[in-house]
This record gives sequence, C-alpha cells and structure tokens, in this order.
Amino acid sequence: MRQRKLNRMPEFDYSSEGLYFITVCTKDRREYFGMVKNGKMVLNVYGRIVKQQWLWLAKQYSYVKLDEFIVMPNHIHGILVIEEVGTGHDVGTGRDLSLHRDLSLQYHQYKIKSLSELIGAFKTTSSKLIHRMGLAEFQWQRSFYDRIIRNQKELNNIRAYIHYNPIKWQRDRNNLNIIYIYS
Repeated sequence: MRQRKLNRMPEFDYSSEGLYFITVCTKDRREYFGMVKNGKMVLNVYGRIVKQQWLWLAKQYSYVKLDEFIVMPNHIHGILVIEEVGTGHDVGTGRDLSLHRDLSLQYHQYKIKSLSELIGAFKTTSSKLIHRMGLAEFQWQRSFYDRIIRNQKELNNIRAYIHYNPIKWQRDRNNLNIIYIYS
C-alpha cells in the first residue's frame, strides 16, 4: 500500500488563530458537484449541498470565518479563518465583529476544534446529506491539502487562484477530462 505524505506541519497548533487555504477532493477525483460552463461553475444538487455545508462551518462554530471559496466539479478550495474566541476581531478582514456576537461567548471557555476536526465535520455532514439524496457511492478523498497563509500578498494570490479556478478548469490538474498530448 502506498504511503501518503503527511500534510500537516509537525508541532504546529492547527486550532490556533490564523488563515488556512484548504483543498478537499473527491475520491478518485470523480466529478459529482456540477460542471464548468463558459468559465463559471454550475452546481448541481450535490454541489449545492457541499456549498451549504462549507457555509455551515461558520454558522456552527463562532470562531470560524470563511473567506473566498469555490466548489468545483470534484473538489473545493476555500480560505478558512480561525479567530480567537471572544476577540470580536475578524483576522481575515480586520473588521470589528463585536456588534454581531453574543456577548456571553466572551465569558466562556470554548474548545476550538483543530483544522482537521473542522474539515472532518464538513466532510462527514456533506457526505451524509449527499448519501441521503441517493448518491450512495459518494466519498471524499482521505485527508485534505492545507496551507497556512502567512501574509497579505499570499492571501491575495490565493484569493485570485480560487476566484479564477473555474476559468482555468480546462487546464486544471484535477480535471480528469484533460487529454495530454506528449511529443
């Protein structure tokens, strides 16, 4: 059995405040979520479930904020922000969120889930809903790709990469319909 490379940085606390670029692929990169048409992603019912459950993360966990994201035919790219509980400050945009929070949250200690636990919750809930819709064979690929975003330039580059992903689908390595011609 092939040994997979560990994606996570050793000794790094993945529940710590920060911005994380995430890519989650379907098993065998099978296309379940819709199609790219004229450079735009057109979601089907399964793609809408994936989008719904990505947005659910921010509703479910008060310390999670979402930035740019896209659901593609066989994967999702997104920027997930973990912020310190009770700060009232959005790490990704610098906006003051104190008016939009339940003040009681600031006075309680909450265990912040790690990035792996958050993506696990996303994958589990989206899989269950997709299975209930009749697609019993659906599976996510084991694990996921992440990158810790370290500065504004990197954040801007990743946002652009996500935003323009549908336009570049015909050349995307995740697109299994590409025919490679070797000379």
